[in-house]
Amino acid sequence: MTAFQGLFTLVASTVGQPAAAWLEDRVEVPQALGGFSWSEEAVHRVWLAEALNLCLFHKLVEAVPDGLRYVDEQFDGGRKVVFDHGAIRTVDWADNGELPRGRQAFSRLLEPLGFTDVRTYPLTKLNMTGWGYRQMDLPEDIAQFFVSELHPGRLSQSFQEAVSRVVGSSRDPLSSEDLSVLNRLRTTRHCSLAEATRLLPALYRAFGRQHGVVREDDYRQLLSESAEMAWIATEGNSFNHLTDRVVDLEATVAEQNRRERPMKDSIEVSGSGRVMQTAYKACTVSRGLMNAEGVVVAHKVPGSFVEFIQRKIDPDNGKIDLNFDSSNAQGIFKMTDSKQTDSKQP
Repeated sequence: MTAFQGLFTLVASTVGQPAAAWLEDRVEVPQALGGFSWSEEAVHRVWLAEALNLCLFHKLVEAVPDGLRYVDEQFDGGRKVVFDHGAIRTVDWADNGELPRGRQAFSRLLEPLGFTDVRTYPLTKLNMTGWGYRQMDLPEDIAQFFVSELHPGRLSQSFQEAVSRVVGSSRDPLSSEDLSVLNRLRTTRHCSLAEATRLLPALYRAFGRQHGVVREDDYRQLLSESAEMAWIATEGNSFNHLTDRVVDLEATVAEQNRRERPMKDSIEVSGSGRVMQTAYKACTVSRGLMNAEGVVVAHKVPGSFVEFIQRKIDPDNGKIDLNFDSSNAQGIFKMTDSKQTDSKQP
């Protein structure tokens, strides 16, 4: 078995063989991975980083029908998607159940896989801060993570109390054994294949909702002050979006509009002019909220979405510009901004 076959066997151990085969056909996998060790005794961290990204890619397209259709259409046209980055939202709050506060819940697993927070992005309009986590072994090839924190302390006391009630029940998806393997990865950059196979499902589970049922009145309190925190209440730490890196964004937009896809109305352009982004509007999902009578009622709320990005060459170093942009991010985050919920009995 080659290392690349081993990669997809590892992916299959978490998401299943049909999903792994689907990913192998549709998502570009960097050939530079072949320069890193893969054996029963020593799997380099970069392989685990790529395996996690592939699993999370599949998790999002399963949840976003428009995204699944887009990826399949690219495949039908003879193209594989280039996974640029995924985005998650966290809460900068001490009363976070078993989870570490804010982005610490993810830095503890991303850093051992070789990711480093290379830049901070103030998201002032949203009462948030973002960090770009870049995989340092293959920075241009492995999808980045855009990890954001929402700061409840900047909002009302009622909002803060609702945040505590929502995330205070969070459980930790990582066991002491998982953390031990992560510590070894941080120190040696390697783990055994058996350890990687045990660890990957736990890492995959971390990108989800860790807290329990949300009260409807808490949801509405959060929504009145922060659409982003309301999204976290129903979706947790799931991928908010994933991004396809394209060569010509305007051509991509024109094609998606021709197909009458739910596109954002404009393209966000970074201050440097080198990073351009747009997106599908978020899909709608059904989530249960508990009403005043203690009955869980289904509501239609914003889910996740697919984004498109074009990165130009940075003339200072001759490489593609891997940075993000605060203004761009705040524009893209509006894709999940909905001030209405539509309830129905489950």
